[in-house]
Amino acid sequence: HDGSMGTIHANTPRECLNRMESMIAMGGFTLPQKTVREIITGSVDIIIQAARLRDGSRRITHITEVIGMEGDMITTQDLMLYNIKGEDASGKIIGEHRSTGIGRPHFWDRARYYGEEARLANALAAMESKEQA
Repeated sequence: HDGSMGTIHANTPRECLNRMESMIAMGGFTLPQKTVREIITGSVDIIIQAARLRDGSRRITHITEVIGMEGDMITTQDLMLYNIKGEDASGKIIGEHRSTGIGRPHFWDRARYYGEEARLANALAAMESKEQA
């Protein structure tokens, strides 16, 4: 079913995938691990990781695309990361969101299908131009 969104408490995008596997197993399903991972890969396009930083602020730290399977492993690629540069005199974290340079994510065709190709292209271009500045 397209268009769903959910929340999982995890510290990294990879841990999020592991927790999904664990939740399926805790549901009493006795599916092979590879099958569980294929179900997850077929169901999840993007993981958006939010974290509470040491100064108490919250930031989006990762936008990670789930791109498929390689053998028995789920493969991902980061589209955006939050880089901590330091902190100001009051201890507030100073950082920036950085593109990883992926100009055309694997879900591009799906964005086009739903009429969101231009918005996706603009968002990716904005991340790239912000980086060049």
